[in-house]
Amino acid sequence: MVRAFITLSILVGLSALLAAAAGPAKADMAGHGGMVRAVDVSADGRLVLSGSFDFTARLWDFAEQKEIGVLDAHAGPLTNVKFIGIDRALTASDDKTAIVWDLKTLKPIKRLEGHQHKVMDLAVSKDAKRVATGSWDRTVRLWDLSQGKTIRVFRHTTPVNAVAFAEGGKTIAAGGHDGKIWVWNSETGLSKGSLEGHALGITGLSTSPDGTKMLSASIDKTLRLWDLKTMTEVKIYKEHDGPVYAVTFAPDGKTALSAGREGTLVQWNLADGNPIRAIRAIRARKTIVWSVAFSPDGRFALTAGSDDLIRVWHLESGDRIGLAAEGDKEPKPWLDSDHPGAKVYKKCARCHSLSADGKGRSGPHFAGLFGRAAGSVEGYNYSSALTGVNFRWNKKTLYDLFDQGPAKYLPGTKMPMQMVPDAEQLNQLVDYLKEITAVKRTE
Repeated sequence: MVRAFITLSILVGLSALLAAAAGPAKADMAGHGGMVRAVDVSADGRLVLSGSFDFTARLWDFAEQKEIGVLDAHAGPLTNVKFIGIDRALTASDDKTAIVWDLKTLKPIKRLEGHQHKVMDLAVSKDAKRVATGSWDRTVRLWDLSQGKTIRVFRHTTPVNAVAFAEGGKTIAAGGHDGKIWVWNSETGLSKGSLEGHALGITGLSTSPDGTKMLSASIDKTLRLWDLKTMTEVKIYKEHDGPVYAVTFAPDGKTALSAGREGTLVQWNLADGNPIRAIRAIRARKTIVWSVAFSPDGRFALTAGSDDLIRVWHLESGDRIGLAAEGDKEPKPWLDSDHPGAKVYKKCARCHSLSADGKGRSGPHFAGLFGRAAGSVEGYNYSSALTGVNFRWNKKTLYDLFDQGPAKYLPGTKMPMQMVPDAEQLNQLVDYLKEITAVKRTE
């Protein structure tokens, strides 16, 4: 055990040194000092939570892809994270515990103790009153969240990697090293049987929005869809060239995301069993992807993996969102401006260059923005939300964009959830946009 901990500490240190040596990361959410094992998105789409090999969880602003704070109380690498509403969170760790956090103070509320080995997975009931934890001690524990006490213990045949609630919380499922998914009645503790078909260990479980179906990911390179009412296999999904470590249903239940050892993110059409061709295989990373998540509106996918980063992808186009500017040597006049809209403009600067020949970013350039036809920048890969539209960017359209929010004003757009709710600040931003984009800027 001591030798394992020393090895783990060395790996964490090396990872941090390599990250520092590489310089500023050109990615969406960078800050962890080790591989990121888990990622989750809050129900309102505003926050992202990540858990890492560096013993910490981190809270991020999704729209700005900016770190809000660090949750640091575990004595081992984190294995999973989950939001409990928008004000609390749950983290699991190799240190055999799970912690409930207050996200306003970034402080622990209570520690769930009882497992005899690392806690690998977490599930939160729909009413947020109960939590299930799965551990390598071959058990699943059901907890009363308000008291932090174990309600019931379920025993698996092998170490547990994945756990999930289903059927409105009436059912708990757990996947283990032997490839079997055991299913129990969460109220009585009685077994409902097992789901068998995978040739190797289960690595992830996800329940459909209606609670009747379950997806499982496995080291055997496949995903499987199960009907929990009949306890039967519905379909097998094969596309990955290596072990699959992550799977999640889309918010509408019609598609799913998976990722794994080879670093490929795949979105599936669950009805026909095929990858969606528009994004058949996004090269999310050159290394392992440990975790994936949908944004609540289903437009974006988040990936977390062995490169210490969390990245955001627009699913319709397959484009990476929020990519930092290559080189980033362009002038930044908003930093020295006294205009009241300059401060708000910082959010725009992350994704848009002021120059038509500036460094590439995830959004189209802003040169000559006012009066420009929407969706007209040559060479930019627009989403369908901006192809074929017939309006121009002006004071009114830009105000409406940030007043209503991109998802409502242009359904399907690549733009993250950027809104400016304060009318005065929004008028200041639009006024500053007109000023700063009027002249073509070059390096």
